Amino acid sequence: MGEASVILGVKITRKGDSILLSQEKYTEKLLKKFDYYDFNSVSTPYDANSKLKKNKGESISQTQYAQIIESLLCLMSFSRPDIAYAVGRLSRYT
Repeated sequence: MGEASVILGVKITRKGDSILLSQEKYTEKLLKKFDYYDFNSVSTPYDANSKLKKNKGESISQTQYAQIIESLLCLMSFSRPDIAYAVGRLSRYT
């Protein structure tokens, strides 16, 4: 069957003696699914000093919010520990 190039949405690339794992496709699919693909990225996912406030803008359904958090938990636990704090804070509201 040969070497695997993708397993469970994780792209596997060999470079010399190293193996690189990437969830770029999963992240792009996630952003497109929830219609956040055209947003700008930031260098720090969450400012620990900020206070969460009630949303006064357009709201989303509780089910969709839970799906977004679930997807971020999957992303966080495999390849993005840097978003763990932000996802943990936001998951309190599901």
